[in-house]
Amino acid sequence: MLKIDAHTHILPSKMPNWTNKFGYGDFIWIQENEKPGYVDMMKGEQYFRTIEPNCWNEEIRIKEYEEYHTQVQVVCTVPVMFSYWAKAKDTLELSRFLNDHIADLQTRYPKNYVGLGTIPMQDTTLAIEEMHRIKYELKMPGIQIGSNINDMNLSDPQFFPIFEEAEKIGCAIMIHPWEMMGFSSMEKYWLPWLVGMPAETSRAMCSLIFGGVMERLPNLRLMLSHAGGAFIPTIGRIEHGFNCRPDLVAIDNPRNPREYLGKFWVDCITHDIDMLHHILKVKGSKKVCLGTDYPFPLGDLEIGKFIEDSDLSQNVVEDIFCNSILEWLDLDKSKFL
Repeated sequence: MLKIDAHTHILPSKMPNWTNKFGYGDFIWIQENEKPGYVDMMKGEQYFRTIEPNCWNEEIRIKEYEEYHTQVQVVCTVPVMFSYWAKAKDTLELSRFLNDHIADLQTRYPKNYVGLGTIPMQDTTLAIEEMHRIKYELKMPGIQIGSNINDMNLSDPQFFPIFEEAEKIGCAIMIHPWEMMGFSSMEKYWLPWLVGMPAETSRAMCSLIFGGVMERLPNLRLMLSHAGGAFIPTIGRIEHGFNCRPDLVAIDNPRNPREYLGKFWVDCITHDIDMLHHILKVKGSKKVCLGTDYPFPLGDLEIGKFIEDSDLSQNVVEDIFCNSILEWLDLDKSKFL
């Protein structure tokens, strides 16, 4: 069975010191580590994180995926690289650097890698310009964006032309949580990742629904990472709020939010087969994609093993492992066989 991991992250092994290059800010960049094969992510001039070779070495990644009989990785940058806070022209330059790296990977390993690009969301014109380059020049099927843009919800009118153009040109979008609300007040216990990320994903989808973006763009191909975060488990509360206080909730879109459950994709990163059963019941297997968040420890680093060991039918497993992803990205299965 063809297995495609729809949610993985990758970085180049080398990149400029963007802070020095642009003359300001705490940009993320890469420098060598004393341990062979490892590199350090720096934030401005401060140490940020050490990453292992599987975060950037394409050959090691392919071998690790072979252990779990997975042929294809959909790769995108690490969200901390989005840099929406920076001057738009500088974010564009950084984005183009990252996109060129991923496109080159896709070109050299066409049966192993599919790329998602990144765009400077803080500038509508530049974002659309780079999205066109990603789609038409770099031949990548989609982009990854953050759950908020400098703390603005995705329903903000300035972002609508980006979504509109994505629908028009058939550019798929993965929404990934980042810059979690309340981060500084809950850093202990890793709560931004455990609590903030699921909430951020729900924030993004609620914004797109209540702001009318999903209603106005019915053919927009969106995937929410981390199984949709808190959105699906709390849809009852969201719907009840819509019904009991339409004066606060239904001001831009009168349609019940539950009606959108079948209108977008999610990955399967639940770490819990019972929760996955619930998501499949709510959404159907055609809208659930294999995803891992590889190579980071909070991801499903056994690449779908909990699904293979479950009681899910062969047809459902095949939908999760490849069919739903191929539909989301509008790719032909024969490309990978």
